[in-house]
Amino acid sequence: MKSFKSLKSFVALSMLAVPLSAFPAVVTAEGTGAHQLQLQKNSAVMIHNGEQVQAAQPIIFKDGASFAPLTGFAKVFGYKTSYIPETKESIATNGEIEYRFVPGSAVIKVNGEEVTSSGPVHILNGSLMVPIRTWSQLSGATLSLVGGDMVLKWEDAEEATAEFEVQPSRIYAGETTVSYIDKATHPKGLTFIDELWQGREDVFMTPGEYTITRTLMDEEGVWTEPYSVTIKVELPNQPPVADFTTDKTEYRMGEKINYTDTSTDDNDDIVDAKWTNQKNAFFEAGTHPVTLEVKDGEGLTNSITKYITVTNEVLYTREEFGRIYTQPGDLYDTTGSAVLDYRSLDFTPIDQPAQMIRSNSPETLTEPGVVYDDLVRGDTRFLIYNDNGAQRNFKIYVLATNNNSSKVDIDITAYGKGGPHQYSTNAGKMSTLRYLNSFADPNSYGSLTLAPGETKVVLPEMSDISIKPAQVFSSYFDVSHTANVRYRVVVVEEKDDPIQTLPMLRNLPVDNKHTRGTFTAADRVIELNQLLGADESRLVIGDGKIDNYLYGIDAMTGNLMLNIGNFGVIYKLVLPRVAPNTVIGLNARGGHYTGGFIVNGEMVEVTKYSILKDSNQVGVLHRTGNTEEKVEILFTLASGSNLPINMVFLPIPAERP
Repeated sequence: MKSFKSLKSFVALSMLAVPLSAFPAVVTAEGTGAHQLQLQKNSAVMIHNGEQVQAAQPIIFKDGASFAPLTGFAKVFGYKTSYIPETKESIATNGEIEYRFVPGSAVIKVNGEEVTSSGPVHILNGSLMVPIRTWSQLSGATLSLVGGDMVLKWEDAEEATAEFEVQPSRIYAGETTVSYIDKATHPKGLTFIDELWQGREDVFMTPGEYTITRTLMDEEGVWTEPYSVTIKVELPNQPPVADFTTDKTEYRMGEKINYTDTSTDDNDDIVDAKWTNQKNAFFEAGTHPVTLEVKDGEGLTNSITKYITVTNEVLYTREEFGRIYTQPGDLYDTTGSAVLDYRSLDFTPIDQPAQMIRSNSPETLTEPGVVYDDLVRGDTRFLIYNDNGAQRNFKIYVLATNNNSSKVDIDITAYGKGGPHQYSTNAGKMSTLRYLNSFADPNSYGSLTLAPGETKVVLPEMSDISIKPAQVFSSYFDVSHTANVRYRVVVVEEKDDPIQTLPMLRNLPVDNKHTRGTFTAADRVIELNQLLGADESRLVIGDGKIDNYLYGIDAMTGNLMLNIGNFGVIYKLVLPRVAPNTVIGLNARGGHYTGGFIVNGEMVEVTKYSILKDSNQVGVLHRTGNTEEKVEILFTLASGSNLPINMVFLPIPAERP
């Protein structure tokens, strides 16, 4: 053990065998590693710090001395044992001290120096037995008798250390000022009065690996062992290098361009790439600049501009290119006026008896109140869409009241919320996407039970975020129950409890611009059995003429209401025959449009990265392959977008070499 370092002084003494008892016991530094080993005569169980340790042989008494197996001591004191057959020596070492024993001999070699034991060691059943007193003297442990048991006590020696830490963790050549954090310790609490450094620099000027070593001297003149830290000094962070290639050096008008980003960074840490004028194809002859700017993790940027050469030869027109290459969820530019020349598709919708409540008037909220109130039973869809026109925060709640004499169970089978958001299109889009996606996970939005006369909040999570001034909120949800339930859509101050505040709320009047009411034929099936895609055709949705609006009742006034825009209606478009190589797209006719469509069970956003700004764009919903297909499209028109829209069916041109 480290505590036996004082035995190294034996080297200067006589080479003659010296009695071990002639040397003072090793004195160890005070530390936290206190140990106790309890030995009992005729027992092979040793108790080390309260835990049993099984020795190879029991403790025996022979020739006036007590013996224990060397391997038992070694296990507890942290030594490794070995045996040399040629010399018949048993060895115990901890890396710093080595003991060598020979059976029948009282002479022990300690790091090569001979000392005399209190008695000879011997072999018992294959184990080397060592006098317990001899081991206590070798190890520096105190030996005492406690109630007939032999007890060895010792402490792990502690050494002073010159430990330190280098900061920061990343060091750049010629730039980083290095700090050295002192973490040296001294077991006696002595002060270090001198130090030696090797390799220390405040600023390392060249990159590479450096080893820094420190040695300390305490006030007693004793030096610590050297302590070393190896650091890596890196080149200073360099800006990334922007670069890209294209698959050709020259293109025809309408020919697809494939770009490959070949940018590099010294730390392989490019976190952003921004393209300017990166077009999939150009439709004007000449040279067109394309710029790529890249940024690394530390904010350094670099850009490059290259020029794309386009000849006078035309491969595809803009429209042809868009139909060939645009994937579902993306858009391409078209000529809006030309869309009106496509063949208009006639249809007779089949309205199914689905109940829907639309609460959208007044659309702009300026005060607390009841926005809508009706008593309904059965499956019901809710559409709520409002913006905050006040100068304070509001919350919108839906309250359900049971006026029956028995309890009512309400299941919530679909739900989607958008906002609050500053942009109406975003709020409308996200509520539509989430609501339609919830169809794939029915009966997963909870339920509530109303006792007779009880009122509860429906979907409290719908109202968890306040609507700030100028923000828009949109939500859809479906409920199912068999008894009559009174529903009230209320707006309150953000800190008010809606149920406690309800008796003080007045009914808010309609704004005569938007729609509120209860409608009873809110699922619409459109089936087109003709072949679609053989020519250019369009299906008009949400115009109030070809696609007529629903009539309903404003339950708060009893007035007949027209569901302008058919918002809240679920459309199911059944297309049994769509020609091979056909694009099904969306063309907005009333202004901007965005939302979601479930096409053959898969959600398609319109569009993934943008919106349809006007009639001069087509958002692609589906592309057929080389065979005729059946396509089904499920959607509801997104609040916050403009109507009407045209669903277009377009033949894809054959690719040209």
